[in-house]
Amino acid sequence: MKRLHVFSVRAFIGPFFITLVISMFMLIMQFLWKYIDDLIGKGLEITIILELLFYVSASLIPLALPLAILLSSIMTFGNLAENNELTALKSSGLSLYRIMRPLTYIVIGISIFTFYFANFVIPVANLKWHSLIYDIQNTKISAILTPGVYSKELEGYAIKVDKESNNSFEGILIHDHSNPREIKSVRAESGKIYKSENGRYLYFELNEGYVIEELSPMPPSFNINNELHRSAKNNRPSRRSDFEKATYKINLSGFKLQRSEDDLFADKHEMLNVFQIYDAIDSVQLNGNNINQKFITAQNRDFIYFNSFQIKQENQHTDNIDNTKKDTIYELAKIDKMDLTKAIQTAQSKIRRKNQNINGQIDFLKGFERDINGYWIEFHRKFALCYAIIILFFIGAPLGAIVRRGGFGAPVVIAALLFMIYFVLISVGETLANAEVVSPFWGMWFAGLALTPVAIYLTHAAANDRPVLKNFNLSFLNPFRLFKRIKGQSKIEK
Repeated sequence: MKRLHVFSVRAFIGPFFITLVISMFMLIMQFLWKYIDDLIGKGLEITIILELLFYVSASLIPLALPLAILLSSIMTFGNLAENNELTALKSSGLSLYRIMRPLTYIVIGISIFTFYFANFVIPVANLKWHSLIYDIQNTKISAILTPGVYSKELEGYAIKVDKESNNSFEGILIHDHSNPREIKSVRAESGKIYKSENGRYLYFELNEGYVIEELSPMPPSFNINNELHRSAKNNRPSRRSDFEKATYKINLSGFKLQRSEDDLFADKHEMLNVFQIYDAIDSVQLNGNNINQKFITAQNRDFIYFNSFQIKQENQHTDNIDNTKKDTIYELAKIDKMDLTKAIQTAQSKIRRKNQNINGQIDFLKGFERDINGYWIEFHRKFALCYAIIILFFIGAPLGAIVRRGGFGAPVVIAALLFMIYFVLISVGETLANAEVVSPFWGMWFAGLALTPVAIYLTHAAANDRPVLKNFNLSFLNPFRLFKRIKGQSKIEK
């Protein structure tokens, strides 16, 4: 029996690691494709990019693991069935449940490891890569020069070039507004750009150009006869200097990639573990209740009835109630029409303000509810992921035994289709939970619970050798065989 366990584990571990690496590579490429515009042209060091990919790869584990488990289970049992090894094991008296038992223990162990990884490692990784990508996106050195367009990425400067080729530029125009008392305009026919070794300065090596410097307008001065001085008519002094070669320096100390404090992103839902999420929910609920109670108390103070009722509760008897407020109702009959109209208009405006305040408070409380809902979604996501890994194994393993196809042909296609269904179910459940159509529990557990009957049915059918896909040819799922078939048909036609 130990040999069977070792044989099953060896048959599963290889495809699992291969598919996990392939899945991680595909997901990382998808991430790079999404953020390619933010990473290109930033002048970033390779260490920063590698650090970003390291944190991103850790946060992509929840998507890569289910796909790897599904694909490796289909490949493992597909290879066993295709080589008739599964038939030999069954003929020796072993059931499919017995054959799957060692791999079931491994998958359960992977599921438990995934929970601890998602609970303690992924929140830190999400915190790191979100803060890092935020810093990269807000780096002001990005895409400094674009031919034919004024670049204002550097605060206080407007730079334009006509052509660019291998870090050499033609038609360079620099407007320097960094000094509020002086405006500089630099024009050059050609030049190059490079940064200093410490990254604090940006140098323009210019050829054949000129510099125009203008001071800020001077206040006009008048003589005794209230006539403008001749010297003050031109109240904006300027000068022009020509050059054959010159170097223009721009200070980049304020534009270097600054690393944000991680605490700025620490309150995000996906950056907390289950214990922190539970504490955060209690804190948000308590804060929301306190704010709502203060709002109700503040609104009640503006009305005579609630003030009288509050006084009555404080004094515990009606003798101490100020009856002058009651008499104001009877005094309304003595008010003339003009004052009554003003009083009505004042009351209407107060009611409008009250309605606006109440609507604002309702929106505020809805924001609190959405925030709490987001915490619960992330709370259930960590547990639902572990359950989904187990369910996908019990879908892939019997399906591989039924299909009897190994390798990377049909199993890859089948796994891709099943994972697409799983991903769609997850997306639909999370969208419904975010829209508060369903509770976070049902939204995040929707995919696992929906696939549970499928896993039970396939496992039972494979264990009893029932033809689930009777009279259904699966050879078309193998892309290599499909290519050979098309190639053979083309030869026949020739």
